[in-house]
Amino acid sequence: MFKKKKENKMVWLVIEKNSYSTGSERFTVAKKAYSLAEAVGFKDALNKLNDVIDQTYFIATEIESGFNEIVKLHNKSVEDGSYYERHPEVKRPDVK
Repeated sequence: MFKKKKENKMVWLVIEKNSYSTGSERFTVAKKAYSLAEAVGFKDALNKLNDVIDQTYFIATEIESGFNEIVKLHNKSVEDGSYYERHPEVKRPDVK
């Protein structure tokens, strides 16, 4: 009768990819995160612990939402100047 209000949480998945000598691949969800920073942390930790040559990790999310989040984070880093600190080869447009 009453519908619960659905929360709009973006989910980021850290996917484990295993490649086999037969040419086939297997994908499984290794971790689930609710922010890009958390997903990157999980992916980095899994890569550091990984001792299997044919096993890699990547981050996936719903494309449009994920792209919008990345653009938002990039724009914020440009505004606060941290983008230019990480990329000294790019000149700030406001510096002559």
